[in-house]
Amino acid sequence: MKALCRDCLTPAPPAARCPACGSPRMAAHPELDGLSIAHIDCDAFYASVEKRDRPELRDRPVIVGGGRRGVVTTCCYIARTFGVRSAMPMFKALAACPQAVVLPPDFPRYRAESRRLMDMMRDLTPLVQPLSLDEAWLDLSGTERLHGAPPALTLARLQSRIEAETGLTVSVGLAPNKFLAKIASDLDKPRGFSVIGAAEAQDFLAGRPVRLLPGVGPVMARSLERAGFERIGQLARADVRTLAARFGEFGLRLHAMARGEDARGVNPGQARKSISAETTFEADLRTPEDLDGHLVHLAERVARQARAAGQAGRVATLKLKGADFRILTRRRTLEAPTQTARTLIAATRLLLATELSTGGGRAFRLVGVGLSDLSDSAGSADLFAADDPRALAAERAADAIRARFGPSALGSGRDLASRRPRGRD
Repeated sequence: MKALCRDCLTPAPPAARCPACGSPRMAAHPELDGLSIAHIDCDAFYASVEKRDRPELRDRPVIVGGGRRGVVTTCCYIARTFGVRSAMPMFKALAACPQAVVLPPDFPRYRAESRRLMDMMRDLTPLVQPLSLDEAWLDLSGTERLHGAPPALTLARLQSRIEAETGLTVSVGLAPNKFLAKIASDLDKPRGFSVIGAAEAQDFLAGRPVRLLPGVGPVMARSLERAGFERIGQLARADVRTLAARFGEFGLRLHAMARGEDARGVNPGQARKSISAETTFEADLRTPEDLDGHLVHLAERVARQARAAGQAGRVATLKLKGADFRILTRRRTLEAPTQTARTLIAATRLLLATELSTGGGRAFRLVGVGLSDLSDSAGSADLFAADDPRALAAERAADAIRARFGPSALGSGRDLASRRPRGRD
């Protein structure tokens, strides 16, 4: 099989149109029947869920995100034609597309849809590794006999099933490894099905910027560019010893990826790396009193998520974004893993106090709290709960009450006193 129709799902010889149904939606590649690693990425997931559930918005530009001082979480493809992009400040997004419909995120609904999609993927293979709510890697090696079709046709069937049963669309990338599959899924959005084969990988990557490589953020990209590596092909041609001497073990990985190589397997058991929450304020805040209420609320949210996931974290993180949009991240390693808000609040309060004492009265538009270096909470001793077992017991009891009577059944003491300052989560 060198080609297939994504509408009628008929294997066919490569052609501009399907010989069976006439559709132009053909997937064709010389390695089509021999590849088994896929990356599936939902198309504008949050915005697509909103449009599906509100048909009157079908032809409208839709932005999901915070208020005017927030940022764009995601936007539909109509909004993108006006230049709106994820993570764009909301005021810039609305200046580019003033007619957009702005909706607050509904994460419980998005998580429910994500579970549906992931379950469909797991119907095909147990080797599913989610990256986020709306994307995952799949390894379909050895499933041909089970599904009566090569992985490419199985994925095309899945793509059609998702659209028919959920009203949402996904794009598929098929390749010999995870790195290339993720790149492929972004080549033909929305409703795309793209293939990058092993034989073409190095040529395909050669002219692309080094920022495309996983792990190469803005800082690393500047370091690579200063070293004379602006394009991936330059890394592929470089002497591996030079890269290792300059960038250490990551230099070896860069050289491999630049050649289209990625030895990582699809790992469904890979642990979540961190849990975080953040809020953007309606007006910039600068005093400890104004910021503390938000910090407490966010720490409680993060701790609840950690307990729900059965995880504890050893590193507490404070994130601050200044009025100039510059982001500060401060971390504190705890004496033992924690999943209580009490511990997380204490750690992040210390970080906040230090930052405010040295910041010269700087104002902030956003605060975030995170917990990382996660591990299974079974058997882990919480720093404060070890001294006072009632702390963890009380927070777990509160979780049980919320689960039974709803999330608003309980609030923190600050909430009950109506002193929690307003912001946008």
